[in-house]
Amino acid sequence: MTVAEEGAAGPLAGVRVLELAGIGPGPFAAMVLGDLGADVVRVDRPGGPRGPRMDPDFDLANRNKRSVLLDLKSEENVGVVLDLVERADILIEGYRPGVTERLGLGPDDCLARNPKLVYGRMTGWGQEGPLAQSAGHDIGYIAVTGALSMIGTIDGPPIAPANLLGDYAGGSLYLVIGVLAALQHARAGGPGQVVDAAIVDGTAHLTSVVHGMMAAGGWRDQRGTNLLDGGSPFYGTYETADGGYMAVGPLERKFYNEFIELLGIADQAPARDDFDSWAELRAAIADRFKQRTREEWTAVFGTSDACVAPVLSLREAPAHPQLAARSTFVDHGGITQPAPAPRFSATPGAVRRVPKGPGAETAEVARDWGVTSLLGGNPS
Repeated sequence: MTVAEEGAAGPLAGVRVLELAGIGPGPFAAMVLGDLGADVVRVDRPGGPRGPRMDPDFDLANRNKRSVLLDLKSEENVGVVLDLVERADILIEGYRPGVTERLGLGPDDCLARNPKLVYGRMTGWGQEGPLAQSAGHDIGYIAVTGALSMIGTIDGPPIAPANLLGDYAGGSLYLVIGVLAALQHARAGGPGQVVDAAIVDGTAHLTSVVHGMMAAGGWRDQRGTNLLDGGSPFYGTYETADGGYMAVGPLERKFYNEFIELLGIADQAPARDDFDSWAELRAAIADRFKQRTREEWTAVFGTSDACVAPVLSLREAPAHPQLAARSTFVDHGGITQPAPAPRFSATPGAVRRVPKGPGAETAEVARDWGVTSLLGGNPS
């Protein structure tokens, strides 16, 4: 199936993205672009990138992409990639600094072939600095930026939020912002350029508001002691009778009043603004939640303004009434998965292609991108 046969979908229809296959945040960023309608071609290498192995049929980071298989140790195949670069709008790579330069696919090589190219670089530590050549993972990146220090209880260790905060929020999404901003600049008449997206930079940027609050005296540099980090008894999670959890967040007074009324402690709860009574208030809330199951409390709070929600598992989430009504999750290719986001009224995105193995669409890409050299080395 060609792009033309699929039909244009998404606001980035017509934008060509070349991804040098890697792991983690780079592939996810390319997936986001593909979800928004871009024609994403992934250059896979024999043996695949180093990292956790996954059955290609289930690797959702590779949905809405097509793959070609090229051994980049071959000078001839590097030339094929440069032929693809000539026709691309955006290139994404996630190698350590200097790797693409040594391959002959660095920014200078690619921009010489395509001066309008947006060259997106995804790294953990950035292109320079004492750790630039060091290995790393999400947990280390969010650790040094201060973000990890905010997550957890006052009497417990910092808790890693999977790899959502660093890799995907601080990394992938900042790379997407960067390459789209640079693409706009290039299409407005400016030159192509390099976008250096480091996870440490993006994650630090995510903490901007907290730094402002801390400077103003409204945030303590100690986890579990602030309004939004679990320090407040009315912003946190509580266990239910069946071992489930409810998330509670009625920060505004009118929402809080509705919360304690529906919880059934309005007559006994100490004043919410009396910080010295917060331990007592937390105990009262916790004791009350333990008296009913998660399902029962979900029914109590329903569509109220009390700002209370059940803590659902990944398998449970798609069935939540709000998410089901919005089709936040879709079933495609036999996999239940998050739908593309955000949404567009005139150019909606869609899951158009299931993930496929390396090189599955080489001939198709050669035809659609007009790169005959692609077939010369590695026909699919």
